[in-house]
Amino acid sequence: MGLLEDDAQWDGTMTEAATVQSPARLRNLFVILLLTCGPSNPGQLWESYKESLTEDIPIQARRENPGIVLDYTPDMFNQTLIILEDKALGMAGKDLKQLGLPTPQRTLGDRLSREMLRETSYDLNDLNEYISANKPLLLPDQRAAYNDILDRINRKAGGIIFLDAPGGTGKIFVINLLLAKIRQQSKIAIAVASSGIAATLLHGGRTAHSTLKLPLNLTQCEAPLCNISKGTGEAKVLQECKLIVRDECTMSHRQALEALDRTLQDLRGNGKLMGGAVLLLAGDFRQTLPVIPKGTMADELKACLKASYLWRHVHKLKLKTNMRVHLQGDVAAGQFAQQLLSLGDGKNSC
Repeated sequence: MGLLEDDAQWDGTMTEAATVQSPARLRNLFVILLLTCGPSNPGQLWESYKESLTEDIPIQARRENPGIVLDYTPDMFNQTLIILEDKALGMAGKDLKQLGLPTPQRTLGDRLSREMLRETSYDLNDLNEYISANKPLLLPDQRAAYNDILDRINRKAGGIIFLDAPGGTGKIFVINLLLAKIRQQSKIAIAVASSGIAATLLHGGRTAHSTLKLPLNLTQCEAPLCNISKGTGEAKVLQECKLIVRDECTMSHRQALEALDRTLQDLRGNGKLMGGAVLLLAGDFRQTLPVIPKGTMADELKACLKASYLWRHVHKLKLKTNMRVHLQGDVAAGQFAQQLLSLGDGKNSC
């Protein structure tokens, strides 16, 4: 916004953080500063703190090569730039050149591993703390859904699950706990949503079109596929993932679901539903359905997920307890929430 004439504020922020934060967390902070604060001279900020941002890399190298004295090298700084760029791409889809920093030199292996790194570089301590703090807070219906989904993943049963979750029932709470649990086991869990705003609520969430490379116009092809080729980083992630979460799925066109099923079967070499992976669809059909430009109500219903040939294979779960009402103990709010549900189910009129 131009309120700060120089980078003294960001320099002070980095100086303070460098004394108390690990290099991994310092890199997270640095990327957030670049993306959201718009420093006037990001290159100078990098030069000032590149050693602090790279501090753990020579330490790891010394562990692997005991007795050898290693100092900071251009390759180490390049490795840090690669990590920073991967984070920036994951958060905002921007590379370092767009942010005013040097472009890192990447090998083919680096390009292939970037997507894998994004989905596997989670802090296990943070995940353990998150699970320990939040799992005991699950309500009975949330715990039942949580255990059911985990059981399907652990049994490698695969398939599609729909979590029917009206507003206020703790859908995001359950989903983020599931994501943390899978990632805690060093497995890949992908989180996507139909909109960017919804994606920000998911831990590690991104938009479905960006992550799954869905065709922009699904209706132009009779049997659409995701634009992901074998041998790419995106393909590797989909081949290895155990869980894919699709939030606000009711806004999605049925052909997006069918395209993902075809793509996963092809990439994973598995003819089972979703190639043997578990796809968790979450949303509320009482809310927004697919938007069809100049379409009729019949067109919207035809585009809805429930019109897909895959819907009959969907395992359905439901969250019923309104957390907002449960935590506040407000009887009137509970009655209002129930009235809204009845209205959405067509059991009550205005």
